[in-house]
Amino acid sequence: MKILFTSKQYISIASVIVMLAAWKLLALHFDSDFVVPHPEKTFVTVLKLFTEKGFVTIVGTTIFRGVFGFVLSFILGMGFGILAGVSANFNAFLRPILVTVRSVPVIALILLALIWLSPGSVPVFIAMLTMFPFICTNVIDGINSVDSSLAEMAGFYKIGHKRIIREVYIPAIMPFIISGASSAMGIGWRAIIIGEVLSQPTYGIGTIMQAAQTFLNVDAVIAWTIIAVVISYVFEKLIRWSERKIVNWKK
Repeated sequence: MKILFTSKQYISIASVIVMLAAWKLLALHFDSDFVVPHPEKTFVTVLKLFTEKGFVTIVGTTIFRGVFGFVLSFILGMGFGILAGVSANFNAFLRPILVTVRSVPVIALILLALIWLSPGSVPVFIAMLTMFPFICTNVIDGINSVDSSLAEMAGFYKIGHKRIIREVYIPAIMPFIISGASSAMGIGWRAIIIGEVLSQPTYGIGTIMQAAQTFLNVDAVIAWTIIAVVISYVFEKLIRWSERKIVNWKK
């Protein structure tokens, strides 16, 4: 008989059940939808959101901002990461910049972006700055982990730098890239929602969450949060699926 779930999956399901039970107990304790709504009511609200006018536009706009910010950060992270990985001088120049960008509070970046940019551009800008250090640092660490003798051998046989990067470094650092992309995507979605809450673009999950909070519609806030979590989970799964497809060379 085929086993449908592994032991780890059963543990994960148990974890979800515990969280739902804790949520239900809190809802019973406070007994107020303005503080903690009941989980069943919130899930009904989630289902109702799918039928509301503009739902696809709101979710699609947030997803577009997330993907666009991720693509920009991925291109910049790969480019600067490879340059810093193969050049010690450029690495020394880039390190303080990465530390600074990673250390600056997200809220400070958002407040500055609100001055510099339009409301719709703020979440993209914040997502890019938030995700870029993760990807760039992982690329640098991946290149540093490459066996230097491979590069020396390639240089001995006078193989061009572009070919060395394409056929030696990139395959070796692919697991680091995937790991960095996964971490960046998880952090990036949160930054996008925060950016939308504060910048209030016309369309966006954060904009709707802020409106719901203004009217103390707590179940709608939680419902939109669940949708944002599902979106983040789907994209993380897509990245992990890409990892299995791309890194088959290691097997």
